[in-house]
Amino acid sequence: MPETVSPPKPKAPKPTVQPPLPKSNAPDPRQTLSYLRGLMENFRLEPKSKLGQNFLIDLNLVDLIVRAGDLTSADSVLEVGTGTGSLTNKIADWAACVFTVEVDKSFHRMAQTFIGHRLNVVSHLGDALERKNELNPDMLAGWAELTAKFHAKKLKLIANLPYAVATPIITNLLLLPELPIDRMVVMVQWEIAERLRATVGTKDYNSLSVLVQSLCDVETIRKVGPSNFFPRPQVDSGIVMIKPNPEKRAKVGDVVRFRVFLRDLYCHRRKNLRAALIGWPSGRRDKVEVDSKLKDLGIDGGVRAEALDLEQHLRLSNTFG
Repeated sequence: MPETVSPPKPKAPKPTVQPPLPKSNAPDPRQTLSYLRGLMENFRLEPKSKLGQNFLIDLNLVDLIVRAGDLTSADSVLEVGTGTGSLTNKIADWAACVFTVEVDKSFHRMAQTFIGHRLNVVSHLGDALERKNELNPDMLAGWAELTAKFHAKKLKLIANLPYAVATPIITNLLLLPELPIDRMVVMVQWEIAERLRATVGTKDYNSLSVLVQSLCDVETIRKVGPSNFFPRPQVDSGIVMIKPNPEKRAKVGDVVRFRVFLRDLYCHRRKNLRAALIGWPSGRRDKVEVDSKLKDLGIDGGVRAEALDLEQHLRLSNTFG
């Protein structure tokens, strides 16, 4: 039989700061549908929907994620959801180092077959979250250690995020002052992508929209249909770039305090602003005082919170937070 020749790889993005790290001669599998099916069969694995195990089979989209990361040998990258290690390998070609996290023992073990040779990759078995809304300290410590080892200057999150953990991963990384994230390029459920970029008065505009946009510049890079994954998810996805903006962050001030205020403000979305502020979760407020402060702010207490722009949310937080 004639020898099968693999198609040539698309050119990877050129680094903008330093030359790329030397690449390994180990094989770099092309994550196609037939390849993934064979891989699952060989390792006797089945993707678990509850863990959001949907793998990209469009090679151009994998390359697009890497290009959007603008990776250089000055970057330390966190990847949540190692999966088969396909995206991990792409990132490792251009970044200084990659700390990749996988919660599934079987997939973690399988991925070692393809990324175990990488000297600049640490593969961590565990959950990225210690609790529902708290990052795993072991993950953060391991990433910090790897970053120091490779003298990396910039921190980036690049990942095909499992749907269930996308929001807490993004928001909690933004809250940590000791982790000045340079950018995030993430694949998320389209519903989350819409919320991240939603504007005031739209149905998707909520506390997540306000928090992230008050700290960052947000751009939707591409909407991605279910047919681009194996197995196919039930919903569309989106590639989103989030770039923290230091000027915006300085204007917010106490970021954790602002996040708590937004959480409490939006816990009863059907209430108008006045009612929400009076019936505050941590304790009721005096009606006369609330009315007086709203009048001083020039904000109508009869509207709902989603009718307020970013600036009004900040002023409201400074007064009532």
